Amino acid sequence: MREFKVVVLGSGGVGKSALTVQFVSSTFIEKYDPTIEDFYRKEIEVDGQPSVLEILDTAGTEQFSSMRDLYIKNGQGFVVVYSITSQQTFHDIRNMKEQIVRVKGSENVPILLVGNKCDLSHQRQVRSEEGLALAESWSCPFTECSAKNNQNVNVTFAEIVREMNYVQSRSRQSKTCCSLM
Repeated sequence: MREFKVVVLGSGGVGKSALTVQFVSSTFIEKYDPTIEDFYRKEIEVDGQPSVLEILDTAGTEQFSSMRDLYIKNGQGFVVVYSITSQQTFHDIRNMKEQIVRVKGSENVPILLVGNKCDLSHQRQVRSEEGLALAESWSCPFTECSAKNNQNVNVTFAEIVREMNYVQSRSRQSKTCCSLM
């Protein structure tokens, strides 16, 4: 069984913990209690392949941003989350993508862009088209979800597994070369 280290990144209050806890234990955390760092493990089957996800739920507040480099260094796949109800959180994630690329030393990193809180569409500040356009510019998949309603939560984590598998297979193919005689 393959193990994947997934890091959940985003600004404070976007629902990283709610998303992760909903996925791991099928419960919604109603009150917001800022996370410093939480670690979860869950078995998942994606496209008939069993895997174990080691999920690191990170702090979104700026005071812990110095720890982000370490999380990124150890992570294999990244779920980058913003809230559709906050334009600022959408703006903030651009720096996180740059940080991932810098720390990993490659543009070829498995990333999934996630717009959370789609149950609050009446408070929407970030249009779906904006998220999709950013994901296209990053060459990564995009989804919107609701941790509260458990909408697309399992899809989110299955998709990051697919993205990690895809990037790994593409990396192996580029390293494999043959010579014809």
